[in-house]
Amino acid sequence: MGTAATVRAAGLMLAVAASLVLAGCSEAHDADPVPPSAEQTTPTPTSTELSADADTTEALAYFDSVNRATLDARPDAQGRAIIDALVDAGFDPSAMQLTQDNSTVGNTAESIQFSVRWNDACLVGQNGPAVDGYHSVVTDVLADGGCLIGTTRTIDR
Repeated sequence: MGTAATVRAAGLMLAVAASLVLAGCSEAHDADPVPPSAEQTTPTPTSTELSADADTTEALAYFDSVNRATLDARPDAQGRAIIDALVDAGFDPSAMQLTQDNSTVGNTAESIQFSVRWNDACLVGQNGPAVDGYHSVVTDVLADGGCLIGTTRTIDR
């Protein structure tokens, strides 16, 4: 793995690790489950459209739903399929970045990363066998205005 790829992978893994640490800080849940009743609220389904004024939490939920649907339909989906699905779902291709599908020696990448800049944040997804499937995180925009470190592919949509 090249230096840029190593740095990129390390950066994303650091962001994922930070989110997992923060997730461990949530409140404990009651041990007794609530029985179903008419008073129990039904979770709101994820929107099927992306609103331009959606906050980062809403945008990440939509980003995740699009990516999970893509990967459920095609578990081996590579970058182009993921980007196409995100564009079709309403994300701006000019705000996207994507890593290579193949390593520098031509092997299939152990994982790929893809991102969408959303307002002042980055929605970053990663998928592949090296990371045990799909993961996502919200990160800060980098100093250069991008979301991914290192060399990324051209988004030609």
